Amino acid sequence: MSDTPFSGSAEACLSRTGTALTVSSVNDVTTPPPTSVRADAGDLLAAMGAVRRLARRAVRAATHDDPLPPTGSELLRLVARRPGIGVAEAAAELRLAPNSVSTMVSKLADSGLLSRGRGASDGRSVRLTATEAGTARLARWSDIRTDLTGRALEMLPPADRKALVTAIPALIRLAEQMEAQSWQARPPR
Repeated sequence: MSDTPFSGSAEACLSRTGTALTVSSVNDVTTPPPTSVRADAGDLLAAMGAVRRLARRAVRAATHDDPLPPTGSELLRLVARRPGIGVAEAAAELRLAPNSVSTMVSKLADSGLLSRGRGASDGRSVRLTATEAGTARLARWSDIRTDLTGRALEMLPPADRKALVTAIPALIRLAEQMEAQSWQARPPR
């Protein structure tokens, strides 16, 4: 990062202090004044949101596919990872209302990206699978996002790349903690 205050689209989300971070190695970080954990959490979410938005924009710009809402993309990825998942299971995993997921399933099925089949043990249950078109679309999106991220990582100083790669396990643990907290904070039904 530069020694100048942040400006521009991606950096704007990190400008809470107006002070740039200077990193010459992973162990040598000049940081802005101490902040609260809540403010750090806001900055982290803003930075991750900026990365996700830029990746979505890259996919939209590079493909002629009709854009899907983020939750539709998440549902399609989930079904591709877990063929045969039911609507209620998908809703629980995505933390969405079952009727919302059912509506998304209908839209994705109408677009030819998902197929609905009947459960083997219970003919009333619906089991979801990604179609060939859905799987191909996910592969295109993944390639575009991976290429964009790879090119951006190559442009970063080695210390920044190392810091990001080193942070991956911590981000996974953060997601696990957030998952645990979200269930604890959920009001009883």
